[in-house]
Amino acid sequence: MTEAEHLEFVGVNEVRLRNRTLTYFSGCDYFRLARNPKVAQAARTSLAKDGLNVAASRRTTGNHGIYTQLEASLATFFGAEAALVFPDGYLAPIAAAQALAGQFTYAFVDELAHGALLDAARMLDCPVKKFKHRDPADLAKLIARCGHNVRTIILTDGMFSHDGSVAPLREYLKILPAGGMILVDDAHGVGVLGAKGRGTLEHENVSRRRIIQCATLSKALGVYGGMVLTSRAWRKKILERSRTFAGTTPLPPPLAGAALAALQILRSEPARRDRLFQNLNQVRRPLRQAGWEISETPGPIIRLPAMSRARVENLKKRLLAAGIYPPYLIYGASAQGIFRFVISSEHTREQLDRLIAMLTDVAARARC
Repeated sequence: MTEAEHLEFVGVNEVRLRNRTLTYFSGCDYFRLARNPKVAQAARTSLAKDGLNVAASRRTTGNHGIYTQLEASLATFFGAEAALVFPDGYLAPIAAAQALAGQFTYAFVDELAHGALLDAARMLDCPVKKFKHRDPADLAKLIARCGHNVRTIILTDGMFSHDGSVAPLREYLKILPAGGMILVDDAHGVGVLGAKGRGTLEHENVSRRRIIQCATLSKALGVYGGMVLTSRAWRKKILERSRTFAGTTPLPPPLAGAALAALQILRSEPARRDRLFQNLNQVRRPLRQAGWEISETPGPIIRLPAMSRARVENLKKRLLAAGIYPPYLIYGASAQGIFRFVISSEHTREQLDRLIAMLTDVAARARC
């Protein structure tokens, strides 16, 4: 694997690459809170008050009051009984799985699940099977083959980052045998999906009773860190059984302070979510009319169909010529790259129109 080129973020929607400033349609900072002045000021205030680091596990002398404050705010915002924060979003499902270890006879993982869930599944101390992507029928067949009286856990992303599609949680719950659970990595769904931005569970209108929701603070919230949203009972089990929680230094206090500020912005400014989806529809509709095959997914992500190497290179050049950073990704072990345009609530009309015009022209030339 080659290391990606360095990018310098400038302004709100731009990056600097090789001395050129380009409009940015990549990453996952859906509301551009990573460069929000209020969020930055909250980090500076916490840094001056609390220092950079507690330099100890929360199980010993590192349990600062700002973590309790953040967890209470997260639980309230997302409508969960309890929350637990971690220094990184990747660690959240792993910590949850450590608490769940030994509870299940089989684990079933979506074949396109994030690597954090694949690593978490190894912590469960039971056989792990993959099911077809977002396919309840395939999942039901696999569970049926395991016999009677099985205790199963399903591991899936909430919103999938490659195209903005969502796990059919309602269908999974119908399939799930008694005593089963679902572990959802909702890194891309929280803050974005649902009437109040509570994520995939709210979007799917399902209860939290049999679901543990994990997420990151680094996408919609624009900060850094991870969280588990669950019941008080399961939070207690994570505290007692997770080596990840016990053995790590927690989130730096300035980042916890910044997360509190970002959460307040999402709570008090629902117009940001309205703009996000207005911008998405402004782009997706004309691109479909131009002939691009683009899926109707809930998330603010536009994935172009797979194309030949020659077309990939041509589109990269066209994007650069239009002043747009080419969001071409080869993710994980896959050799197949994709163009994945991430729409932000803060993209301007001019920036969106420039993207539409360029991709419309590319589609027209392809038909000639």
